Amino acid sequence: MQFGIFTVSDVTTDPTTGHTPDDTERVRDILTIAKHADEAGLDVFATGEHHNPPFVASSPTTMLGYLAGVTKNITLSTATTLITTNDPVRLAEEYAMLQVISDGRMDLMMGRGNTGPVYPWFGQDIRQGIPLAVENYALLRRLWTEDVVDWEGKFRTPLQGFTSTPRPLDGVPPFVWHGSIRSPEIAEQAAYYGDGFLHNNIFWPMTHTKQMVQYYRQRFEHYGHGRADQAIVGLGGQVFMRKNSQDAWNEFRPYFDVAPVYGHGPSMEDFTRETPLTVGSPQQVIDRYGAFVDEIGYYQRQLFLIDHAGLPLKTVLEQIDLLAGDVVPELRKIVDAKRPSDDVPLNPPTHAERVAAARAAGEQGAAHVGGTEDRWTGRRAEENADGRHANAGSAFGL
Repeated sequence: MQFGIFTVSDVTTDPTTGHTPDDTERVRDILTIAKHADEAGLDVFATGEHHNPPFVASSPTTMLGYLAGVTKNITLSTATTLITTNDPVRLAEEYAMLQVISDGRMDLMMGRGNTGPVYPWFGQDIRQGIPLAVENYALLRRLWTEDVVDWEGKFRTPLQGFTSTPRPLDGVPPFVWHGSIRSPEIAEQAAYYGDGFLHNNIFWPMTHTKQMVQYYRQRFEHYGHGRADQAIVGLGGQVFMRKNSQDAWNEFRPYFDVAPVYGHGPSMEDFTRETPLTVGSPQQVIDRYGAFVDEIGYYQRQLFLIDHAGLPLKTVLEQIDLLAGDVVPELRKIVDAKRPSDDVPLNPPTHAERVAAARAAGEQGAAHVGGTEDRWTGRRAEENADGRHANAGSAFGL
């Protein structure tokens, strides 16, 4: 399993010192955090995408492109790429460029985001969130897998003879995750294409997470991509650790109380009981997260949110060291021992593995990794039963 961290890039006043970083300081701190995660031996660094205060990660490819040049091993990803409000043409260009620059050491996670006002800011209607996700991703895949694209849809101007550049590295597009908290349509989309599904369950109990993941697994098998237990699954999570559990609770409580994503709401006691947030010793984190595989089956990626709510940079770097040094080695032993069989993917596919799979399939590098058409209906995701363009996700039967 891969273990890593993600940032939501919030700018929050440290409640213990009163210090509020400006945007520049926060961006530079995030870069330091990512580089430290690479040096510590974590597998993944992921950034969200936001276009509103108090968040600063408005340009993920700029950040990840820089990090590609200053890190060595870590996979660079997005924790959300806004498939609904970004133009698929720009996404095709920007992430293919990032793929080339990073030599394939990247992937991305499509999502609709959690900020309603972003839709009108980019000329879209939030009521069309699901149809936008369906249509835009269908176009994005074609831009990556077809050299010349003729296309007409509902939400953007038509394309005639368009070629997106640069072309994907070695002819194979980046690996894509679809992230959702509560929308089965997005789990269906991930399954339809044989892509990964990441349930960022930081607000939700395991009962809900289990239901979403099981649905995705069932639909992945239905579309003929493999057995349900071979589907590529990721989870989100949150931790704050100190060697002594009570020290962790005492130190983190003021930050929890002001956190922009859940502060001023439930108590820390309630939130840690009902969600994956774990505040305590490294062993408590190991015990809790090591049991998640028993709930949802073996999964390939676990990301932790550790740099939010105004935590100072020094503290975040200490959290990375605890995670990489004390927690991940033990978690990896526990989880890998529960892998049901050797043909269940150990990790998400690397770029080299995807290239090899494409060539083994006889596609000579011009890969369509994962189906573009339903093997039962012969339709693309963006088409209705009569072949016309779908305007509401009806190709998924939802």
